[in-house]
Amino acid sequence: MKKRNLFLGLALVSLVFTSCKDEKVTQAEKSVDTYVVYVDSVSNVEAAQVKANWQDINDSYQIRVVEAESAVENLKEKEKAQERIDASKAKFEALKAQTEADIQAETLTNSKQLLRNTLFGEGKIGDDMNFGWVNKDNILAVYQQFVDTADRNKDSYSREDWDEIKLMYEALDSRKNTVEKEGLSSADNKKIAGLKLKFAPMLTFNRMGAKTEEMKEAKQ
Repeated sequence: MKKRNLFLGLALVSLVFTSCKDEKVTQAEKSVDTYVVYVDSVSNVEAAQVKANWQDINDSYQIRVVEAESAVENLKEKEKAQERIDASKAKFEALKAQTEADIQAETLTNSKQLLRNTLFGEGKIGDDMNFGWVNKDNILAVYQQFVDTADRNKDSYSREDWDEIKLMYEALDSRKNTVEKEGLSSADNKKIAGLKLKFAPMLTFNRMGAKTEEMKEAKQ
């Protein structure tokens, strides 16, 4: 009777052990599958939606990849599972690189547009850099706002901001050459010359200063 009870006890322990082991394997397979499916599903989402929800997507990814990599040790076919994980990793890294590049480009574009709005007025200058709206009657006011705004904010502009300001200033000057031929008054032309005389050293000094500061930060 004792031997029989001992045998039954060992069999029960073995059954429990096997059950636990099978449960670990099942859970591990589920973790890997969940990870792979998640990456596949995210890769099929429209780029605009991915950008809009990137932080949540990346946070969820980090949780799933950790779970998947931890689960590999509980699988019999470890190499095969790792290959699936690595393939999904490569797919996600490609998505991440593209998404973050798009976000950075979008942020830069928005930043440039905000700068243009402050220098010329809301929506006056877009990516096409069209200055056709500037004429002999308003060009002095345009220069005045441009120079006053740059002077007021010069300490907060980055090197990229100054590069954009330089580009816009040159485009405005180009438009002035056309406006002069359309009847720009000598009085306004003289005032514009004074504004240009004020702005030129401001641009040179602050643009160089911003670039030097950027190089210092890069070295640190």
